Parts: sequence; structure tokens; C-alpha cells
Amino acid sequence: MLVLPAELTHAQATASLRMLLQSLRSQSGAAVVVDATALARFDSSALAVLLECRRESFSLGRSFAVRGLPARLAALAGLYGVAELLPATA
Repeated sequence: MLVLPAELTHAQATASLRMLLQSLRSQSGAAVVVDATALARFDSSALAVLLECRRESFSLGRSFAVRGLPARLAALAGLYGVAELLPATA
């Protein structure tokens, strides 16, 4: 499972993405789950990071889901029309 940090804004996006992609590539299994429960401070860069993790997951032939997406970030995803690209998992 990949874990998002408590803060993911433009300032942290590049470093966070690099670390998440490295972890994603080293994991085995058919499913990639990103845990967003700790995410408290974010901007639209968090969506960009999640979407890039999704793209990389699919390029490796894995499924992708997000656990604990904050309601405000889910609303932002809906506003941008990408909510269906970030499926939730229990």
C-alpha cells in the first residue's frame, strides 16, 4: 500500500511523486492501493500525483484504488471531472 503524506501541495508534489512511484514499482501484486487517510493539507497537485500513480499502475498491468480520500479532495476531483478515475476501496 502506498501512503500519502499529511501535506501534499505543489511544494511537495515532485518529491512525493518520486517516492510513491519508486514504492509502486518495487511492490508486487496485481493491485495498487493508495492510502490517503493522513492527507490533511492539499491542493490540486494531490490530484495530479494520484493520477500519475494511477497511470503508472495501469502501465504495469495493475489495478488502482484510493482508500480514505478526503471529502474536499473528492469534491475537487469531481469539479475537475476526474472523480471516476480515482475509485475508492474499503
